[in-house]
Amino acid sequence: MTKNVKPTTTVILSDSDVDVDLDLAVDDTEVDEDFSSTAENIELKLTSAACGERLDKTISKLVPEYSRSRIQQWIEDGFVTVDGKPGRTKMTMLGDEKIIIEPQAAPDEGAFAPEDIPLDIVYEDDAVIVVNKPAGLVVHPAAGNWSGTLLNGLLFRWPALLGVPRAGIVHRLDKDTSGLMVVAKTLIAHTDLVRQLQDRSVKREYYALVWGTPNVSGTVDAPMARHPRDRIKMAVSRSISAKPAVTHFQRIATGMLEKFPVSLVACQLETGRTHQIRVHMHSLGFPLVGDPLYGKQHLARFFPRQALQARKLGLIHPQTGEHVGWEVAVADDFLQLLNEAGISLP
Repeated sequence: MTKNVKPTTTVILSDSDVDVDLDLAVDDTEVDEDFSSTAENIELKLTSAACGERLDKTISKLVPEYSRSRIQQWIEDGFVTVDGKPGRTKMTMLGDEKIIIEPQAAPDEGAFAPEDIPLDIVYEDDAVIVVNKPAGLVVHPAAGNWSGTLLNGLLFRWPALLGVPRAGIVHRLDKDTSGLMVVAKTLIAHTDLVRQLQDRSVKREYYALVWGTPNVSGTVDAPMARHPRDRIKMAVSRSISAKPAVTHFQRIATGMLEKFPVSLVACQLETGRTHQIRVHMHSLGFPLVGDPLYGKQHLARFFPRQALQARKLGLIHPQTGEHVGWEVAVADDFLQLLNEAGISLP
């Protein structure tokens, strides 16, 4: 592992400095911590008062400005040495060790950093930006994707968005769903768009390719909540925590992938719950082609992502009060899939 050499701050501890109960509960919840990319190394010289304690507990008590989970991560990543050797989280201290800590930036420290990411801008004015998001692009930084997101790209092109909540993002698309999103450029536009979403006045239509042949049209009015056994998934639910979710659908065309029937479905959202179309169509027995969470795993070979695209977007312009709308062509990979299924777009 290549590491930058940093200046070192030495802290010599007397017996009184560590004469405390190191078994006291420590909050492992990650918190915001001040950090500089030029943070000095921290050197600790232990005394007999630390004898018998775990390395991570000893450090978290003596360097309380960092959470224990952060310290544990540094130990696991090799940024903590004990007498010149890599430390281990649960190793027991004898009380005379020399510990050197190389503080590292939190993974989310660069979450709101501008990045030069190509964006397909469908429309822009003083109040809103409409983006055609490609499949594979994460919308907002989160665990596992702290950089390289749509938000980072927006901040690079429009630095003033740093003064708007979530850089103007008012709704999301799943990483592997392509299509239209609206972004607010001002606080006034952001507030207006959020209210429109809450009032269900924003019109969103998606194309989805599903396994099977659903009814020509229908409505799924089924509340949703986090799946009780798999926290990655959402599910139709009657629990107290479930939120209303309504999807209207219309079958556009049918086709075949090898010997398996598929249907192109247009879905209109009244609400915007996480994975809503994917969960609602699955609940009817028609999961999306390529869906890694809710689809048919033995048929995953046909498409590397869920076959879903936000094709149309309509709303009341927050500045002019006029009804405006946009539409994009089906993404190239989705179009190729439709061709393979023998489906021609209307």
